Amino acid sequence: MRPPKRRVDVVVVSDVHLGTYGCHARELLRYLKSLKPRVLVLNGDIVDIWQFSKSYWPAAHMQVVRHLAGLAAKGTRIHYLTGNHDELLRRFAGTRLGALSIENKLVLDLPHGRTWLFHGDVFDVTMRHSRWLAKLGAEGYDLLILLNRLVNWALRRLGRPRVQLSKLVKDRVKSAVSLVSDFEQTAARIAIDEGYQYVACGHIHCPDIRPVATAAGTVTYLNSGDWVENLTALEYTAAAGWQLYRYADDPRTQTADASDLDVDAAAETSADTLLAELLKEFHLHRSPNS
Repeated sequence: MRPPKRRVDVVVVSDVHLGTYGCHARELLRYLKSLKPRVLVLNGDIVDIWQFSKSYWPAAHMQVVRHLAGLAAKGTRIHYLTGNHDELLRRFAGTRLGALSIENKLVLDLPHGRTWLFHGDVFDVTMRHSRWLAKLGAEGYDLLILLNRLVNWALRRLGRPRVQLSKLVKDRVKSAVSLVSDFEQTAARIAIDEGYQYVACGHIHCPDIRPVATAAGTVTYLNSGDWVENLTALEYTAAAGWQLYRYADDPRTQTADASDLDVDAAAETSADTLLAELLKEFHLHRSPNS
């Protein structure tokens, strides 16, 4: 017998990077199937259009798309907020397809306070002034993820714990640490100026919930992390407020069967339509086995 799904008012997921080697699509699917959310916010970089030219689209990635369509068909309100890796969708901001809407930013009026959500790449100096360098960095990051998998395979054979090379690099490079701090301070300062109590971003792959104080006041900064390194999300309920979910701390979800999609015919049709439109926009063709 399946365990009951957790009811959550709002779930925020970002930086999934579907279409890349580092994406943990099966783990994300297990997580999403464990929930019954009222609102789901996909806060940018869900489909990695930058890397999509590799024509890398495993079955698990398609299953995530189908499940999202299934949630929308069953009444979950889904807000797709655009990020830098899926920036082509920004031209469709304001579009609504049933329960799915595409937006650049979102404000939720919640019992604990107004929450401002957006991806956060607007604060990235590299994105604003050296887009070619940012895309080159994305290619290098994907190669680092592949190397990380090889290293962890060897460590597992030796009975050693796994490592996260990309996280080690970011934690040890002073400029990366400074970038994260500047990002958080900038988001907090603007949120305070706009009168929000919470600000939720993605982009930097650093999950967090903490108060950030500036000369103008204090705001609670939220970051949903990612599904490449950290496997994290933000969850909100009226009873508990905002909380950070970590897949590694949820043994029940880790042992769930992600192969059973539990998607009805209407949702499957919606998923096929959505994927066809996305692939058309990316100027790609769907492979027969997807």
